[in-house]
Amino acid sequence: MLIDVIAVQTRPEFQLDLEFKNGERRRFDMRPLLAMKPWNRIALPAVFERVRVDYGTLVWPGEIDVAPETLYDDSVPLSPSLS
Repeated sequence: MLIDVIAVQTRPEFQLDLEFKNGERRRFDMRPLLAMKPWNRIALPAVFERVRVDYGTLVWPGEIDVAPETLYDDSVPLSPSLS
């Protein structure tokens, strides 16, 4: 199942609040990925915060991205009080 990301907001401690095309809002923790290549190149907050949505997924400078399936499958739903 492919679900496009339509919006992203960075949060403290390398967390991302995501909105998907199906209307779901979820939180993704990037910390496990930041220890690995190529994501270690975005492990500084100033670089991490430069994330953008491009063709349904997230992209950082240097064309570093994360598959939308990973973003969805490894994220947790946001309750309305957490948004």
